[in-house]
Amino acid sequence: MTTIEGTVERITYHNQDNGYAVLRFLPYGEKDIITAVGRFLAVDVGESFILHGDWYSHPEYGRQFKVEEYQLILPKSELGIERYLGSGMIRGIGPVTAKKIVDKFGLDTLEVIEQQPKKLKEVEGIGDARVRMIQESFAAQKEIRNVMVFLQGYQISPTYAVKIYKHFGDAAIAKVKQDPYCLAWEITGIGFKTADRIAQNMGIGSDDPKRAQAALLYILDTAMEDGHVFLEEQELIARAEQELQIPKEIAIKAVRELQTRRELVKYAYEEGVAVYKPLMLHAEKGIAARLLALAQSRTDPQIPSSQLEILVAQAEKSEGITLAEQQKQAVMSALNSGVLVITGGPGTGKTTIVKVILALLKDKKVALTSPTGRAAKRLKETTGKDAKTIHRLLEFGLDEETGRFRFQRNEQNPLHFDVVVVDEASMIDVLLMNNLLKAITPPARLILVGDVDQLPSVGPGNVLKDIIGSQVVDVVRLTQIFRQKRTSHIIQNAHRINDGSMPYLGNSGDFFFTYKEDPEQVVETVKSLVSKRLPKYLNCHPIRDIQVISPMRRTITGVDNLNHQLQGTLNPPTEHALELANGQFRFRKGDKVMQIRNNYEALVFNGDIGRVRHVDPEERLLKILFPTEEGYKEVTYEDSDLDQIVLAYAVTVHKSQGSEYPVVVMPVTTQHFIMLQRNLLYTAVTRAKRMVVLVGTKKAIAIAVKNNKIEIRNSLLKDFLKGEAKQLAIQELNIS
Repeated sequence: MTTIEGTVERITYHNQDNGYAVLRFLPYGEKDIITAVGRFLAVDVGESFILHGDWYSHPEYGRQFKVEEYQLILPKSELGIERYLGSGMIRGIGPVTAKKIVDKFGLDTLEVIEQQPKKLKEVEGIGDARVRMIQESFAAQKEIRNVMVFLQGYQISPTYAVKIYKHFGDAAIAKVKQDPYCLAWEITGIGFKTADRIAQNMGIGSDDPKRAQAALLYILDTAMEDGHVFLEEQELIARAEQELQIPKEIAIKAVRELQTRRELVKYAYEEGVAVYKPLMLHAEKGIAARLLALAQSRTDPQIPSSQLEILVAQAEKSEGITLAEQQKQAVMSALNSGVLVITGGPGTGKTTIVKVILALLKDKKVALTSPTGRAAKRLKETTGKDAKTIHRLLEFGLDEETGRFRFQRNEQNPLHFDVVVVDEASMIDVLLMNNLLKAITPPARLILVGDVDQLPSVGPGNVLKDIIGSQVVDVVRLTQIFRQKRTSHIIQNAHRINDGSMPYLGNSGDFFFTYKEDPEQVVETVKSLVSKRLPKYLNCHPIRDIQVISPMRRTITGVDNLNHQLQGTLNPPTEHALELANGQFRFRKGDKVMQIRNNYEALVFNGDIGRVRHVDPEERLLKILFPTEEGYKEVTYEDSDLDQIVLAYAVTVHKSQGSEYPVVVMPVTTQHFIMLQRNLLYTAVTRAKRMVVLVGTKKAIAIAVKNNKIEIRNSLLKDFLKGEAKQLAIQELNIS
């Protein structure tokens, strides 16, 4: 193969999914730029490479160099050094400072930074603190480069090389050599498939027991991401065999070995053998036991119905509210039940019920909580009472003894409330519900409020639906839409969708439909609505008040493309705008962004939306403001944290759960066919408070409305709840 050394001058194209790139590349000592094509997991302008490959002639684009292998190297020209330093890889140096340093030291720049860093103070704007930052960052980069050189042969990007180095330090290479599969569990963002590629390149066979064990854990993790709490054993083994080509007998042995090590547990049920991660089985059984304990533990006597009616009438009078019969039933049940579920769609009066319950329980200690900061803030606004996220209520934080993040409130340190009211309960997954129930001890009362017809939680399980389906606790289902809400087309259409009827698409009031069939026209219409038409019509803010929601991430009308299009329209690049690039995203001040992974240290969670307040290319930092129950908090993201956030001008329906937006704009096209489901459309429409605009075709809307197929999630919570109730009944029978 031919070898060429040089610098990347321009990136013509780079596919983030498969790494394929078209580069304009300047070989050292040459004047003419060449075109180099190949797969680069990460590449930036100004970086220097040794390329190995061959020349060939493209029928349309002419002579190109096809890259088969490459190595990242330190640059050798002044321009290359300037671009390398200005790329953001060295903290404390941005493009402006890089030029000043290279103008001062020329080709000796890198040697000065490494050997005589104090000389950097001769450059205007660089003091002692900046020198230390540059020196430390450059030294770390040198170690990281050693890791990079090792990992590049296995197609690991520099971003992940940095994470690996930060996690393992100088032992990184030895650790990866010893067990490459550890990357899948210990490094955020590196999954099994990447670790598997490294392992196989290192010579680990496809039928190696270590690979089989890692594969089974990966398959189970993937199933949990899809909402399942467990996989049936035969399905788990079949997936390993079909998806990862692991022989059946080796997969069976791997299950047995993981079971011996207590990394997997089995539980026999009617349809087969469920394979759980131990934490998940513990959580489901814990929810069942604790929920039944609360339901059965009321120590105060039941209030007679005649007295309940008097109390409710007094509360109605004091609050200036007239309750419907269903609402009265919910309030009376709340006063007598150990556990109560209140479920209903928009406009059915759930908030009114909570207000009356709070009025009746004014002498009790009541906690109001919700899974997300946005939902907790809304609960606080609607009730006038303090409300917290579940994480804050349970005092989630760092345990100084163990050095791990955990809930400080639990069985040993329970909450001291008489009543706990949980809003948006449909969003709560198995693990969070179990942790909440650990901290609520009998005879406290629990009231769960939510819309069971919405999409289930992002995390594993279908907790609210399973609790209702078990029929072991009191449930009040609200169906009546109140008169003051009946004029809202949003609420009317939400209920029509939920009932399987086409929504009214008459373009009046607060619900509008714009017919567009061509996907490109859909995108242009969405951009026009968000940037001009709706802000002018409603006098609202295009970023703060309008949320685009799409059923999918991919396709032209999916979230990924819409985010790029909307960013370009609402917050375009300017000559002086500072940017920080990460993969396919370029973040600017003012951008709307979403956290896509739980960050326990910063207490920012999957689905939280914020705004970029500050961009620092010199130090490779972003500062983002996130709303909280009490206002806002600022979170700082370093370069290696940027894969935790994405643009959020458009979000998926799943990510919109628990949120409420003044205006929702939603593309509904047949491009989204596989995701067009009734509960998905219903959830999106119910996110809007002031206006909904659907853009697409009636055919796509009809497909969604007619498709009432609910994805079944593997869970035994309902069975455990029934089993616990049955066991209680048997015990009572024996006692009597």
